[in-house]
Amino acid sequence: MTADRASDREPIYPIALEAVRRLDALFDVERTINGKPAAARFAVRQETSEPLMANLHAWLTSQRAMLSRNHDLAKAINYMLRRWDAFTRFLDDGRVCFTNNAAERALRCVPLGRKAWLFCGSNRGGQRAAILYTLIQTARLNNVDPQAWLADVLARIADHSAARLDELLPWNWRQPQVALAA
Repeated sequence: MTADRASDREPIYPIALEAVRRLDALFDVERTINGKPAAARFAVRQETSEPLMANLHAWLTSQRAMLSRNHDLAKAINYMLRRWDAFTRFLDDGRVCFTNNAAERALRCVPLGRKAWLFCGSNRGGQRAAILYTLIQTARLNNVDPQAWLADVLARIADHSAARLDELLPWNWRQPQVALAA
């Protein structure tokens, strides 16, 4: 690498490195509880991750106070602190993932097929396609055959009680036995 290229790079700030180190500690905790039941994950998070998050919040707040309001790091810290409730949601429920990596992987098919879906007909067609992608991926994440689930739900929904719509959600849905008997 030449000296010119090294000088073109953005500086790596010690505050940013420390933030990454603190976040890595949270990832370490998550690796130890990955695949465990929600109750076990919740208990470990309350004992281990919650103090780490409280320390991270206090540390970020103190670092922000020492930076210029327009500094890039101050902007990044403000972004995180404004979304703190969403960022810490995983502490309150063992079913919630620490990251959105699963959702990102599930949506990977969308950019891969973008050229094929370029002509949805209109903005509304694009919105409908996005809704369908979400429904299909939700079914897949719940180990439900999306085609069977959608066909059954669409056939039953008109006569189904609105008070019992939750029965049709992918995580509650059971394939009808009559179809299997036929």
